[in-house]
Amino acid sequence: MLGLLRPLLAACLYLQLPGYSNGYSNGYSNGFHYQDISNGNGNGEIYFNGIRLHVESPQLSVSATRGSSVTLPCHFHYEPELAAPRRTRVKWSWVPASLAGGPASSEEAFVRETQVMVAMGDRHRSYGDFRGRVRLRRSAPGDMSLVINELRLNDTGRYRCEVIDGLEDESVTVELELRGVVFPYYSQKGRYIFDFFGARRACRDQEAALATFEQLFSAWQDGLDWCNAGWLADGTVQYPITAPRDGCGGADLAPGLRSYGQRHRLLHRYDAFCFSASANGAVYFLKHQTKLNFTEAVQACAGDGSQIAKVGQMYAAWRLMGLDRCDAGWLSDGSVRYPVTRARANCGPPEPGVRSFGFPPPYLRFGVYCCR
Repeated sequence: MLGLLRPLLAACLYLQLPGYSNGYSNGYSNGFHYQDISNGNGNGEIYFNGIRLHVESPQLSVSATRGSSVTLPCHFHYEPELAAPRRTRVKWSWVPASLAGGPASSEEAFVRETQVMVAMGDRHRSYGDFRGRVRLRRSAPGDMSLVINELRLNDTGRYRCEVIDGLEDESVTVELELRGVVFPYYSQKGRYIFDFFGARRACRDQEAALATFEQLFSAWQDGLDWCNAGWLADGTVQYPITAPRDGCGGADLAPGLRSYGQRHRLLHRYDAFCFSASANGAVYFLKHQTKLNFTEAVQACAGDGSQIAKVGQMYAAWRLMGLDRCDAGWLSDGSVRYPVTRARANCGPPEPGVRSFGFPPPYLRFGVYCCR
């Protein structure tokens, strides 16, 4: 008897539940009936009491310099406007530039996100490396723009501003880029020495970070041509070619980024492409009565109240500050280089750039570049 009653009871319950949907009809697929929902628009969008929450950003991409403060704009409003403010919550999250590139499903993007800040009313909390460096601007009602202070090399990526009001949840994303320069880098021990982690460490040692695909692509658009493969921040190995030729992918290929794709981060060995976003001080050529070997060069900078400059600092000073000097000098990694922004006779190739003598024996004598 009980077995016969169960279908009847289920049918009665089905008829008595208002708003019920089995997921195949035109009702709400989650099976709940909300008294405060008016009507949907037929596209899966629902309205709460006829009020619509909008979250927008006037800039979907923002660029800044390392060490500066930057504002990522985000504003929300209601249509129609509310007579009294509502209690909303805002959450800022971040996908690092090394993970943000390329297509990803919404589920993958969610997994990649790191929390930056959450706020409700006057209460807020920041997380991880952003702790103590972020705040909401709140310059006007609905302004939830994120202010990041003391911008770091690794702060680049995709930021999401999510505003939550009860069951309403809307968001907008803003890309943060650093203005800087990409440069190829290889070990003093020779070419193709770095595994992925060694490449990342080498860039950090030179006041830089492994370049992202977007940064290398931008450098290629600016004319970077380099026929040696290097690690990028996403674990791929690539190199930029503006003048196709044999030995660099082939003379019959179009200009572009040559890619080896993802490589094993421990087993495979390549050079590195580094990205520097600021000189982190003033780089200058030290005037000295005589040429110096490497040890004397380090001591001379210390005696002048400075430190011997790093490769990333020289590239940033050349690109961002216009450093121009036709004198070869030691740098901290034991290489000898000089920066040229205005090409001229006896200063190397006709294009601007940082000229390199490689890693000469440390007993040879050159000038030195210091950073204060």
